Amino acid sequence: MAHPKRKTSKTRRDKRRTHYKDSAKNLVTCPITGELHLPHRAFWHEGKLYYKGKVVMEKEVLA
Repeated sequence: MAHPKRKTSKTRRDKRRTHYKDSAKNLVTCPITGELHLPHRAFWHEGKLYYKGKVVMEKEVLA
């Protein structure tokens, strides 16, 4: 296995890692609830879990 000849400084390492930002995420609107969410992800809205515009699960109320 290859090993680095010199230690990579924290500054140099962090400069390289700045390109992995997820600041510009695309959001989509659910046709059922009108809620903004990440595409291809399930999301909670008013105690229900939605995926592809359908209710997948409901949150149980603990007494």
